Amino acid sequence: MAKGMILAAGQGTRVRPLTNDLPKAMVPILGKPVMEFLIEHLARYGVNEIMVNVAFHHDKIEQYFGDGHRWGVQIGYSYEGTRDHGDILPKPVGSAGGMRRIQDFGNFFDETTIVLCGDALIDLDIGAALNEHKSKGAIASVVTLEVPLAEVQNYGMVVAEADGKILSFQEKPAPADAKSTLASTGIYIFEPAVLDRVPSGTVYDIGSQLFPKLVAEKLPFFAQSRFFNWIDIGRVSDYWSVLQRVLRGEVAQLNMPGREIKPGVWVGLNTSIAWDEATILGPVYIGSGVRIEPGVRIVGPAWIGHGCTLRSGAMVTRSILFEYTRIGAGMRFDEMIVSPQYCVDRHGATFYQGDDNAQLRWGDARG
Repeated sequence: MAKGMILAAGQGTRVRPLTNDLPKAMVPILGKPVMEFLIEHLARYGVNEIMVNVAFHHDKIEQYFGDGHRWGVQIGYSYEGTRDHGDILPKPVGSAGGMRRIQDFGNFFDETTIVLCGDALIDLDIGAALNEHKSKGAIASVVTLEVPLAEVQNYGMVVAEADGKILSFQEKPAPADAKSTLASTGIYIFEPAVLDRVPSGTVYDIGSQLFPKLVAEKLPFFAQSRFFNWIDIGRVSDYWSVLQRVLRGEVAQLNMPGREIKPGVWVGLNTSIAWDEATILGPVYIGSGVRIEPGVRIVGPAWIGHGCTLRSGAMVTRSILFEYTRIGAGMRFDEMIVSPQYCVDRHGATFYQGDDNAQLRWGDARG
């Protein structure tokens, strides 16, 4: 079939504070790391040998996924960093540089490989994408999606001929300057020969360095344009809106965990909820071990992670509570992502627990 590569060495600076102590690939969706959905999707198409390049908080990824046997796949890791006086320091070498490093070490990429970024949810028909790649005799393919002209400045745009042969790239062009509305989704299909074009031992990027080289050499390099769901979690505001869509049931293959005990309200095990004295308007997921006291009001779409406590009179509207968050009596959270240490509004503004200038208070959030 093909081998798989997941790019997971990035620092995720645009998703802070979610990535303060978590790699971007481990940011949870429905209680599962986003990368877990990618591994399940690859396994569905028979891609069962997967390399992952890691750097920042690499141990969180490696400890969670291990060798991959729980998903019926084999997972290997390539750590990008250096050892300095006993300390291991992350030092990513770029998306293409990371793949070249793997190739130099053990020649893993000896057949067609599908490359995914570790921070997006997708439902791409991988089989169809591989077939198109092979039927065109491509050395490399980029999977693209048509985006509205008004949004081109958010993406790397691909300029291609009618048959898909790639002519050039534009990085986040203004709408007036855009030569295309095909956005690169960060999903690539490579033949092993592609990596021969990447220099060893240096930082090297797929989009800004490798791809222009393939165009300059006039190699068989194609864009595929097909419809599928591609949900990029590039920014905190994206994360909030993705979870709203998921909770509303708009994203296929993402099933709500727990048991639906009344329409639109899913509940995990062993909860303590004052059903008769609290107002819960779905869609809402309430994790295991959650305590909801009388007078609490929850308006969905909302996700209440396991181990949370909502004290009497608290109000949570269209928000996500990470596990073990405690909301004090009478506290109100609207369109927020809340953890025991911080909360972030849907636009990315962050308030930390104990901030003197923060308008919001958890009450006894850590108690």
